[in-house]
Amino acid sequence: MSDPVRTTCAYCGVGCGIAASRTGERTVTIAGDPAHPANAGRLCSKGTHLGETVGLEGRLLHPMVGERRASWDKALDLVAGRFRDAIERHGPDSVAFYVSGQLLTEDYYVANKLMKGFIGSANIDTNSRLCMSSAVAGYVRAFGEDVVPASYDDLDAADLIVLVGSNTAWCHPVVYQRIVAARATRGTRIVVIDPRRTETCEDADLHLPVRPGTDVQLMNGLLAWCREAGVVDEAYLSAHVAVPDDFWAALGEGNDLWSTARTCDVPPADLRRFYELFAATPRTVTLFSQGINQSIRGTDQVNAIVNVHLATGRIGKPGAAPFSITGQPNAMGGREVGGLASTLAAHMDFAPENVARVGRFWAAARMATRPGLKAVDLFRAVGEGRIKALWIMATNPAVSLPDAGAVREALAACPFVVVSDVMETTDTSVHAHVRLPAAAWGEKDGTVTNSDRTVSRQRGLLPLPGEAKPDWWIVSQIAQRMGWVGEFAYGRPADIWREHARLTAYQNEGARVLNLKPHTAIGNAAYDAMEPFRWGGKPFADGRFPTPDGRARLVAVKQAPVAAPLVSWPMTLNTGRYRDQWHTMTRTGLSPKLARHREEPLVEVHPADATALGLADHGLARVSTPQGNSLFRVAAADTQRQGELFTPIHWTDQQATGGRTGLLPRPLTDPHSGQPGFKATPARIEPVATEWRGFLIVHGDIEAPKCLWATKVRVPGGLLWEVAGNGDAARLERALPKGERIEAIDHARGTRRVAILRNGRLATILFTTRSGDLPPRDWLIAQLDMSHGPAVLAGRAPGLQADRGAVVCVCFDVGMKTIVAAIAEQGLVDVAAVGAALGAGMNCGSCRPALARLIAQSRKTANG
Repeated sequence: MSDPVRTTCAYCGVGCGIAASRTGERTVTIAGDPAHPANAGRLCSKGTHLGETVGLEGRLLHPMVGERRASWDKALDLVAGRFRDAIERHGPDSVAFYVSGQLLTEDYYVANKLMKGFIGSANIDTNSRLCMSSAVAGYVRAFGEDVVPASYDDLDAADLIVLVGSNTAWCHPVVYQRIVAARATRGTRIVVIDPRRTETCEDADLHLPVRPGTDVQLMNGLLAWCREAGVVDEAYLSAHVAVPDDFWAALGEGNDLWSTARTCDVPPADLRRFYELFAATPRTVTLFSQGINQSIRGTDQVNAIVNVHLATGRIGKPGAAPFSITGQPNAMGGREVGGLASTLAAHMDFAPENVARVGRFWAAARMATRPGLKAVDLFRAVGEGRIKALWIMATNPAVSLPDAGAVREALAACPFVVVSDVMETTDTSVHAHVRLPAAAWGEKDGTVTNSDRTVSRQRGLLPLPGEAKPDWWIVSQIAQRMGWVGEFAYGRPADIWREHARLTAYQNEGARVLNLKPHTAIGNAAYDAMEPFRWGGKPFADGRFPTPDGRARLVAVKQAPVAAPLVSWPMTLNTGRYRDQWHTMTRTGLSPKLARHREEPLVEVHPADATALGLADHGLARVSTPQGNSLFRVAAADTQRQGELFTPIHWTDQQATGGRTGLLPRPLTDPHSGQPGFKATPARIEPVATEWRGFLIVHGDIEAPKCLWATKVRVPGGLLWEVAGNGDAARLERALPKGERIEAIDHARGTRRVAILRNGRLATILFTTRSGDLPPRDWLIAQLDMSHGPAVLAGRAPGLQADRGAVVCVCFDVGMKTIVAAIAEQGLVDVAAVGAALGAGMNCGSCRPALARLIAQSRKTANG
């Protein structure tokens, strides 16, 4: 085993440090880095199992032109030539880049420099537009610069933490464990504001299940309450904040407790409890995420939160801040270098003096002078034929953008599409004319910035496979072939980092908080050894803000009318993440451990709605919106508000015939940030009947089964497909691999069990039924590539076998039924006791809210 390499996790914006040790050619062991300030050695389930995702299965290893392998020279010359031709024929705005928070800061910087400084267009946007651009716009409106005015240390110091639109327990588990630790050690109170009762609510003192889209009203009502209670810090406002003349008069209209409770659809007593708790607790952090940002009113919602903190002086002090927590590992780094179409590099906008400043620094050949097309508008322009050449880097917009069907049509019609990716086949890359093999996590070398402005090194520990190259190298090569050789003559990531640091300091003179001056002359060795550091210190602690007058601004925002349900679309669709999956599963989908928590894409619906609409729990349903439709497995859940649905964002055509959430949301965006609204789409749902259902387990891989419903998850040694259909079971059987075939048929239940053996070892097993029960999958999965005969068709080992149920603890592979039985039989009364008995919850902690809920449910059952 090699010495551990200190690097940074590939997933969310928490930015956890990892100590990774290479154990073989493509194998590593993963541990948390105890010296990293973001996580102090803790990891969530995704980070813990990163080692299962570093193999070469499915990797793009060589440049491809169409379906033919090409040399790097041929591929690069083709890309450079096609982009140059488009610019010459149609102007610089006829080309575009769509990039990603998966890129390192150095990759981002070079791509932004090429597009904005040399091609001469700002048509470079990032998938970070989909997750945090409203936070950017809100911070800029309030502070004058995109500065997160908080750090994770504030969570340790807060007496109240308000989680707004954030399922922190699932989406940022290490931060959530830090919050729970603060609660345990110093009594920190927790309030969750979310339409759904998520697992984040398990440790909360109060949950407010607000009507979607009413957050402005909620926060305006809170500010009105604080002013009435005398909590507004008039001295702070007078010294440090610009307040519009009519701000307070407008706030007094319709923001009383009763009106707010009615608009938000929450009990007035609960709303009063929250307001009183906030007013009485100066050390308050409001942590917000996608539930706030992913809205067509997202920027106003951000400013409504920031207004409360500014007006009460709860900013720039320990344990007091409005804290946007980002979704991707380097969303912040992209913001710093101008990865958004609406910004220049180094936190500058397109003011003429900034355009001139950046142009001087870069010695730019042709400087962009105005913002470019934001993500949704960019792909609309592709569809309309205005974009002639498009380069997509490290992202999958055919899945992740709203109205993804229209995005696919746009990609199919675009004259020239380039995709840089680590995977050979994605829903996006099937439309590419050129595919370029990029370096993956574990191979990359550079920096990332997490949600609290901490810059960390991401270091390579594995060799570049095949002909894969770092993204910065690919972009630099294209730039040189387009004629800008000296301007993009980078030899290593440290060269780019130094240039980025110099630009942040160039003619800054304190105008911007982002200033990396100490790193402008960093040596290569020092860059290689760089320790995590947080730029900006404690922003706004001195009451000064990066605005012309040094003051922050209260921004008057008003609650927009909430649309009533439509007759044709009576439900409201919300979308989001699952605990153990990431984005479109190109990485997490490779991990057998991460697959077991949620094996299929579910549509969560309130039981009363399920009954009224004829939906069967665990049955199939079609969710439709004006944009499209897709199938989901039904999960009746009283955690949903009535009239609302929830579906996960992760499933693609590579994993399923259904579950395509990206097809459903409207392509409507916030007017300030351009961020799409994923959280409140008018929808309807209807049951889908099937004649049969079953599962297919295969050693190795096969093509997707041809049936109505097929969803794939990785299992040790192969794949598990859950399947269902109408009249197509026979076709499914005929597609089974060759080998010795044994089968059993039960005509009464319409059950068929088929096993394929190769040299006496189990290669494939298919169970289908029309009305009977299906056995648990775990024992059969364990039999793959084992010696077997007809007895395998029983679906279980001889004798009584305990069914462990759905996996709750991924780290230790502990199922729900095992946990429930241990709670009852051993009298376990808390999460620590369950951990001592079974190990569950004792590693990453992601499952602790689920354990707490099972304990509470068992106690309720025992008490009758």
